[in-house]
Amino acid sequence: MRLRFALMLVALMLVCLNSKSVQSAEVPNVAAASDLQFALQEVANEFARQTGKTVKLSFGSSGNYRRQIAEGAPFELFLSADEAYVYALAKEGKAVDDGALYAIGRLVLFAPKLSLLKPDSEFKDLAAAIQDGRLKKFAIANPEHAPYGRAAQQALTRAGLWEKIQPHLVLGENVSQAAQFATAGSTQGGIFAYAQAISLAISSLGEFVLIPADWHQPLRQRMVLMKNAGETAQHFYRHLQTPAAREIFKRYGFRLPGED
Repeated sequence: MRLRFALMLVALMLVCLNSKSVQSAEVPNVAAASDLQFALQEVANEFARQTGKTVKLSFGSSGNYRRQIAEGAPFELFLSADEAYVYALAKEGKAVDDGALYAIGRLVLFAPKLSLLKPDSEFKDLAAAIQDGRLKKFAIANPEHAPYGRAAQQALTRAGLWEKIQPHLVLGENVSQAAQFATAGSTQGGIFAYAQAISLAISSLGEFVLIPADWHQPLRQRMVLMKNAGETAQHFYRHLQTPAAREIFKRYGFRLPGED
């Protein structure tokens, strides 16, 4: 009798453990570019309301995620700020295909409250601030692995300021960290994503202007499913291409595929 009870208890524990494992597997890990931290969370919340399913969002630099996925990180869906990283993973056999373009990003020049820097779209005051000593620190994402950092470098180069501003640069690991540095008051300003600047969390912390789109290479943002993608990840991938999700991206300042 005791043996039978013990066996039943063990069987029940195994069922519970298996149930937890299945439940965990149904919550896919999603790697997303940092500029999406506000827009994508809203999309994921709407997805959960509609389907009852959830996803685990991780935000960071696209270049770092590209490397981690190539090395076996268990992400099921990747939303990159640079489509080249998606194409590379597809070529290496990590992704199911070439994915889909989901947005085109924009950059802003931002100055926090009380900063002596006055943002303008031609960087005229930024140039003057470097010259007259008003600029001490200036934040951008690291151009080596963050697409928005690379675009910031291109814009500063276009304005003839890249060499002059380098001694003042504070590099964020990703564009979210660059935004934190630029808004915290410890720098005179910075360059980061428009989608972050217009969010409720940041828009009240200072002033900003859009940087001309032709001052840097287009920030073509592409997403792709990994070969280990489960049903929920596939469902979320399809949801990201619905009119409701596209409307959220549009509200956060992204230009959408198929729109002029």
